[in-house]
Amino acid sequence: MKKMTLLTLAMAAALSMTACGQGAGQAGTTGGQAGETTSSEAASTDTESQSGSGEGENEDAQASETPESVTVTTLNGNGEKVELEVPYNPERVAILDMAVLDMMDNWDLGAQIVGMPKSSKIDYLMEYNNNEDIVNLGTLKEVDMEALMASEPDVIFIGGRLSAQYDELSKIAPVVYTAVDYEEGVIQSVKNNAAMIASIFGEEERAAEELAGFDARVETLRQAAEGKTAVIGMVTSSNFNTLGDGSRCSLIGNEVGFTNLANDVDSTHGNESSFELLVSLNPDYIFVLDRDSAINTEGAKLAAEVMDNELVKKTEAYKNGHIVYLTPTVWYLAEGGITATDVMLSDLEAGILGQE
Repeated sequence: MKKMTLLTLAMAAALSMTACGQGAGQAGTTGGQAGETTSSEAASTDTESQSGSGEGENEDAQASETPESVTVTTLNGNGEKVELEVPYNPERVAILDMAVLDMMDNWDLGAQIVGMPKSSKIDYLMEYNNNEDIVNLGTLKEVDMEALMASEPDVIFIGGRLSAQYDELSKIAPVVYTAVDYEEGVIQSVKNNAAMIASIFGEEERAAEELAGFDARVETLRQAAEGKTAVIGMVTSSNFNTLGDGSRCSLIGNEVGFTNLANDVDSTHGNESSFELLVSLNPDYIFVLDRDSAINTEGAKLAAEVMDNELVKKTEAYKNGHIVYLTPTVWYLAEGGITATDVMLSDLEAGILGQE
């Protein structure tokens, strides 16, 4: 009996120990599940940490994708193509070429302009002339070097009128020199120059969109001009100078396709001519650029006054209402700009197609 009691007690103790062991095991399992949850939260925390780290890396990657500088193909003082390194999206830009001012205006980059030649006045760009924060750099032909240096530009843009000063200007900042290649054509030159300049500011897509419709407009004009003759002239100091297809206004002959009856010209200001020549050539169209108005020559006659004479009235162009006056400031000062090209095509559309 005593042995039975002892045996019973021993068995009870064993069962108790087994139960305790099972309880401990269950607790361990629960603890394991809690540990997995904690581990999962830790993993989640690690993931968030990694994600945060990834975001930081992405920001660093994006920062590293924005270059400090870009290399562009531009011209040197001799008109030769050269590779030039310039700051990317420069904060301080000196403009000595109105076509580039036109482009920067199109891309809403006016706040980066620190200097320009305020003697050149174009209607749609006058806000820059009137901006007192923009330094007056003189003229398109004569730079105020002291004012230019004081403006501390990161880059300088020039046109052909300042090509002789390229080396001197390059001592101040990198000089981007663009020009219209008349052999290649005005429209293609605008496309090439705009794409290059846009790459400096990261505006390539916008530039391409703005230029997309020009070719179709030129083609429509070309069809209307097929088989027609023209004389292209510039009125300056009350004289009528004929312009050839290798200079300003070449868009009319080279790309729109008029046969220029006075194409033997070797000067950018044209060959001094006579109204007798107009009568003898008797073109279908006469295109007139008023240089004096473009440069605000005091006391000069307007081109329309100069052209209002008995000899001009003898021409077929006059009789048929085909004397076309070109927007002076745009054709003379801003050729090569985006808005300028639009205005130039609009002038021709109004004069040839009757589109206002």
